[in-house]
Amino acid sequence: MDVTVLGEPRFPSPISRTVDERLRIPARIERRVGEPPTEELLFELAGPRPKLFFDPRRTRAGIVTCGGLCPGINNVIRSVFLELHHIYGVAEVWGFRLGYQGLDPGRGLEPIRLTPEFVEDIHKEGGTVLGTSRGPVDFGAALDNLIRRGINVLFTVGGDGTLRGAYGLCQEAQRRGYPLAVVGIPKTIDNDVAFVSRTFGYMTAVEEASRIIDGAHTEVHSVHNGVALVKLMGRHAGFIAAGATVASQDVNFTLIPEVPFKLDGPRGFLAALKERLLRRAHAVIVVAEGAGQDLISGGPEERDASGNIKLKDIGQFLRQRIEAYFRAEQIPIVMRYFDPSYSIRSRPADAEDAILCDLLARHAVHAAMAGKTGVVIGLVHDQYVHVPIELVVREKKRLDPDGPWWHAVLASTGQPARFE
Repeated sequence: MDVTVLGEPRFPSPISRTVDERLRIPARIERRVGEPPTEELLFELAGPRPKLFFDPRRTRAGIVTCGGLCPGINNVIRSVFLELHHIYGVAEVWGFRLGYQGLDPGRGLEPIRLTPEFVEDIHKEGGTVLGTSRGPVDFGAALDNLIRRGINVLFTVGGDGTLRGAYGLCQEAQRRGYPLAVVGIPKTIDNDVAFVSRTFGYMTAVEEASRIIDGAHTEVHSVHNGVALVKLMGRHAGFIAAGATVASQDVNFTLIPEVPFKLDGPRGFLAALKERLLRRAHAVIVVAEGAGQDLISGGPEERDASGNIKLKDIGQFLRQRIEAYFRAEQIPIVMRYFDPSYSIRSRPADAEDAILCDLLARHAVHAAMAGKTGVVIGLVHDQYVHVPIELVVREKKRLDPDGPWWHAVLASTGQPARFE
């Protein structure tokens, strides 16, 4: 699948080892012997090109970070700047502050000019040094601001809403004939971006979550009938809950959005929890924040500034239902509730995520300097690729209940495949 290019590249690249523009990576690599080949989705292989669309000496780049926090954002900012500054020799790199509102001079703060001194130690800190926010972008006002400042390249770091905004900016620039390269670097701690096998921040989140689970297990293993309930991130996908469960090996029940469950009845979750307590006198439960939303009734549907439906609190709901159930059963329990979401997402990136951040950022720079636009850096089959933004925002990646991830969870916890 080809991506949009602003025009014919004319300037020589400072990088000697480059990628052939004709190389493609298939979205799927499985083949059944004896079956004819089917039409397949092919992605451009990412990497430095031999010719650039932009003259680095006259190029001004911008970077903006949007949405929720995630380990590794500062790593991405630093690596984007260093690749532009040291390798390509780009004249200026600007950091737009507080998300997309920073692109609108009527609402945002003045951008920061990035320097080697400014980015020197930012990768050691969590959060984003540029700040963030949620909400839509005024494409007209934002593009006017970028044109006035002479910005040729814009890197957007964020999830679904951010990428939709990036695509809108890209379309507005094309409509007005302004050569602006818009390149997305996918950010979601939930690991649910299509055509990205692993998003940055995910492994740090799993590592931190597994530590919380270890502590929760110690708590409930030290008392009689201790029940630990740990709520983790995962609006639509249970990758963090599943990954932390397998990493910890101390979880007895894992509940995720992809696998609906019932609380009541002989095959429901509460009955299984009772059987566990009677047999082992302690239990650890992990629930993803988007699980069991159909069980919670009442209240109008609300949305956040990005238009996402606000989730109902499955953690507190489950806690109350568990406590009420065991009171009715006249079985005393000691309840311990953990919600570490904000502390996890604000952590600095671990070593694995730091490497991933660096590679995503550098491939984004290569794409932008070659004049690619409306593109996200994807990761498929351990290869970095160019994915059109409109393709990424059409779908979300989900954990497959029939796949190896969920089977690993079932093997670790010993829970039934379904609570029905």
